Amino acid sequence: MKNCKYPNLFSPIVLGNTLFRNRIFASPTGYQNVNGDGYLNDGAAAYYERKAKGGAASVTTFEGIVDGEFGKGGRTHICLDTPNIGNNLSRIAYAVKTHGAVASLELEHTGMFANRDLSFFGASSKGIAYGPTECECDGRTIRPMDEAMIERTIQKFAQGAALAKRCGFGMVTVHAGHGWLLHQFLSPTTNTRTDKWGGKDVENRTRLIVSVCDAIRKEVGPGFPIEIRLSGSECYNGGYGIDEGIAIAKQLENHVDLLHISAGSHEIEEVFAITHPSMFTEDGCNVQYAAEIKKHVKTPVATVGALADPELMEEIIRSGKADIVEMARGLLCDPDFPNKLRSGKEDKIIKCMRCLSCFSNELSNGEPYCALNPETGRELEMKYAIPTAVKKKVLVAGGGIGGMQAALTCSDRGHEVVLCEKTNRLGGVLRCEEHVGFKKSLDAYLNQQEKRIFESNIEVHLNTEATPAFAEKVDADVIIAAMGAEPVKPPIPGIEQKNVMCAQDAYTAIDQIGENVVIIGAGLVGVELGLHLVANGKRVKIVELMDRVNDGGNFLHMVGLKYEIIKRELDIQFNTSVKEIKENGVVCEREGTETFIEADTIIYAVGQKPRRSEALALNCCASEFYLVGDVIAPRDITSANSEAFMTSRNIGRF
Repeated sequence: MKNCKYPNLFSPIVLGNTLFRNRIFASPTGYQNVNGDGYLNDGAAAYYERKAKGGAASVTTFEGIVDGEFGKGGRTHICLDTPNIGNNLSRIAYAVKTHGAVASLELEHTGMFANRDLSFFGASSKGIAYGPTECECDGRTIRPMDEAMIERTIQKFAQGAALAKRCGFGMVTVHAGHGWLLHQFLSPTTNTRTDKWGGKDVENRTRLIVSVCDAIRKEVGPGFPIEIRLSGSECYNGGYGIDEGIAIAKQLENHVDLLHISAGSHEIEEVFAITHPSMFTEDGCNVQYAAEIKKHVKTPVATVGALADPELMEEIIRSGKADIVEMARGLLCDPDFPNKLRSGKEDKIIKCMRCLSCFSNELSNGEPYCALNPETGRELEMKYAIPTAVKKKVLVAGGGIGGMQAALTCSDRGHEVVLCEKTNRLGGVLRCEEHVGFKKSLDAYLNQQEKRIFESNIEVHLNTEATPAFAEKVDADVIIAAMGAEPVKPPIPGIEQKNVMCAQDAYTAIDQIGENVVIIGAGLVGVELGLHLVANGKRVKIVELMDRVNDGGNFLHMVGLKYEIIKRELDIQFNTSVKEIKENGVVCEREGTETFIEADTIIYAVGQKPRRSEALALNCCASEFYLVGDVIAPRDITSANSEAFMTSRNIGRF
């Protein structure tokens, strides 16, 4: 392929009678019923359209629940048997098709996890749920599916597929993995039936899925692509392994057009971070399951999970490990990934750092806000051009993550931008983590933002503090204060000892840190530092006043972090306060009992204090003044980037 570095990734493929323009598919990511009325809001079509516009060959949508009465997992799920839901679906399908991609609707039933959250205005309740067998789950008895309920479920899947085709979708994706109903029938752990629908025999446990796919085929006709999503291995003790995953795939291959091989079950906490790889896992960590299944089937195979490295993705296709690579969070972080790669601009790709901010925000707030891409979750707003900005001279004070985004956005809008940073490097406090293995994607992002700034028309002043005198010299129309925050030094006796440092300094002083370390504070900063120090051969204890780790609002990142704590044997002592720091350790108190923990180095990670005085000193130095990021209150990356982007985009309206 002429001038194409990745010819295998950009070779078209035919599934059924449909041509897909390349081998990069957008795997299912949710869009919730955020209005509470059972329907999708206006942002849904723009959300999926953006991925098609970016070059993905196929865009798969949200979890489309086929049975609203017995298959709905939570209040925000979209049910395909909701009256007039087709109008919502058609808008999505046609938005995706307009850009040359194939729209696929995911079909799902949550089975034993259905109706577990029917709460309304604070009143919690649970409803009826059916599974393969009777069992206890979520504090209720799950009813076993009888023949009538099984037949109802098969027909519901078929009706959902027929609806998808009528609405303009070019493919359906049957979700039979990750712990939902069809996976419950596949798993020997949850399916202990003794009839033709279950038991020890793989053929029996696969029978329901085969019946579903055959019923779908009858509705959609020959040539219409059917994709099935499977867990190649359940990845936990008692669950099936890759050998049974291969056997399941062989049972299904003649009934579908694409075997989409994932792993694990999101309903089993210890493998959540396998199904949704965390920043602690290797790139392409789940490819092994697709590669093994590929050896035993003739039907095309897709792989998914932690895929963002173009070289790795090309090698997967070239070597025959899989026929298609699917991306979820990677296309939220940069929906233009395929087009940038195809056009030789891979250095401009923003790579997902697998922090799970998008997923946590989707579940908490209804929108999948990305830490690194402030446009994600705002696709409808971003779709339309805003009026040309009245050109202003803008001083951005602070070159951290928010300051860099503010400067770039102002420059893109046509403003004259001056950026000052009091240190000798752009990137802010996050630069201290540049040698942390599980933060490599964050470091790459900071380098990328820095490069963009130096390649732009932005006037950069390093080693320059944004004082009122400097602001007067610049004489800007607008000042954006993005000074960030600094570590809080706790008022503990002995905190001034020579063997004490803050977490920020510890990252760059590994050689000066002793063998035995105590970290004060079990927030994300303290825990991630502890994991890094353990990886560097240190013996670490974390002392935390509360009874849990503070997840900072990113509760799904906490799931992966939790098992990394176990894996690396990081010692965290909760409900423990530090009373005094000594030369050889810390005096602690727990439940009224005083203890002493020996340590060569003590590190504090108890929070951040905004640099408000420096910021507010600039308040009257320009006619327009804005605050973004940590200077308002300690923020995460997602919030800092979003605030900087939206504030800067709004400048120049008058």
